[in-house]
Amino acid sequence: MPNKQPASSVTAKATTRPVQAKEDRHFVTALARGLDVLSAFRSRDRMLGNQELARRCGLPKSTISRLTYTLTRQGYLVPATDGKGATGYRLGSAVLALGGAMLARMDMRQIARPLMQDLADSSQAMVSLGIRDRLSMIYVENCRSESALTLSLDVGSRIPLGVSAMGRAYLAGASESERADLMERIRAHDEKAWPAARTGIELALAHYREHGCCASFGDWQKDVNAIASAFRPEGGRAVMVVSCGGPGFKLSPQFLMMQVRPQLVSLVRKLQSASGEAF
Repeated sequence: MPNKQPASSVTAKATTRPVQAKEDRHFVTALARGLDVLSAFRSRDRMLGNQELARRCGLPKSTISRLTYTLTRQGYLVPATDGKGATGYRLGSAVLALGGAMLARMDMRQIARPLMQDLADSSQAMVSLGIRDRLSMIYVENCRSESALTLSLDVGSRIPLGVSAMGRAYLAGASESERADLMERIRAHDEKAWPAARTGIELALAHYREHGCCASFGDWQKDVNAIASAFRPEGGRAVMVVSCGGPGFKLSPQFLMMQVRPQLVSLVRKLQSASGEAF
């Protein structure tokens, strides 16, 4: 699962949208920029100022100022201070309402939770359910063993698509056209890192075909190992991914592949089967 940094901060600035979106006459640029501002916030951020938001979104500070003013008026941002004189914004209750409504409809979380907890207990690892947002995977459910030393990640945390086990499993479960589009976007986002990322993705895809899961052994963070498998709930819903991982000194590649992989693949098959009733 490159640099040793908090998982929620792996994306330094908002992911660039496909170029063709700017050429689409139905595409509302101002709305997209406002959503980019909201997406720039990470779970670790207590507040962000206009300058940092401008850096993350790749927009002029004057543009960000207008966007944050509007979002504040609408309740999506709230003015904040750090107690040392610095001012900025934090996410407002309007964002929470949107996210809460979305999670409330995600019945798969309730179906998956007991199965995920069983796997977490037996593997002494963290088991997570994730969905994709742009070039990141977002945790929508987490289960941990009480006695396990696991990652300090929670619901809402983001991890990168191209180098994490969860992200690679999403790519394996996506359609060929979606996968090609996402790989092009990953390349455009970081040309320098792309050769290594492409090699890792291609190996993961081959691994998925052979073993039913993708792996990331130190690729995302050098001391983190994980495996993941994807499924597509019935009813046309987007691909979801279950991952199992944690500190490398506790979870060796051999242990994950030999002991945990059969349980993970079985869990995902159960969720795929159960989704016909859930959706």
